[in-house]
Amino acid sequence: MKIGILGSGDVGRSLGSGFAKKGHDVTIGTRDPKKPVLKKWLKTNNGNASVGTFAEAAAHGNIVILATHGEATETVLEQVGPRAFEGKLVIDATNPLDFSNGMPPGVFVGTTDSLGERVQRKLPRSQVVKCFNIVNHGMMTDPKMCEGVPDMLICGNDKAAKRKVAKLLKEFGWNDPIDVGGIEGARWLEAWVPLWVRIANELGSWDVALKILRS
Repeated sequence: MKIGILGSGDVGRSLGSGFAKKGHDVTIGTRDPKKPVLKKWLKTNNGNASVGTFAEAAAHGNIVILATHGEATETVLEQVGPRAFEGKLVIDATNPLDFSNGMPPGVFVGTTDSLGERVQRKLPRSQVVKCFNIVNHGMMTDPKMCEGVPDMLICGNDKAAKRKVAKLLKEFGWNDPIDVGGIEGARWLEAWVPLWVRIANELGSWDVALKILRS
């Protein structure tokens, strides 16, 4: 598949490497394609990877992943324009983290709205699925932990799109994701992340994740 990733930070590069290693054709979109860290990323993923602008990445992808900073996400979507995403599966890995009061962060939208819902409103003709935002970038494509494989939570309005995401997760070693419903479920997936930060700080490791236990 052709994968377009908007955002060249840790999340974007980690997901890009994961998809490239599985043989997918990946383009990362960024404001500065000449950043040294991206030159290194290209060498690591030689053959299945390229770097371009946000618009080029969106046009490239049959599937588009949003990995931008939360506060920049809506601006980037407006700059690219909704037509570039029409009819496509858009995987939203962003978080609306608010660091205005330092650490740990809060969220700049929540409870009655979410960044995931804002993305879906910006892209009304795309199938937006919230995914990947609840774990550290290092385990997004390699979820094995001492206690086993954690659970991934997803949400979105389109059931077929969620099935596609579940298939992609399987490629990376995840179990079947837990579907928490429509895109409004992003309110709670995003709200988990500030708590996750607190837990990680207390335990001294970012490699912590959810596991839902069943009786």
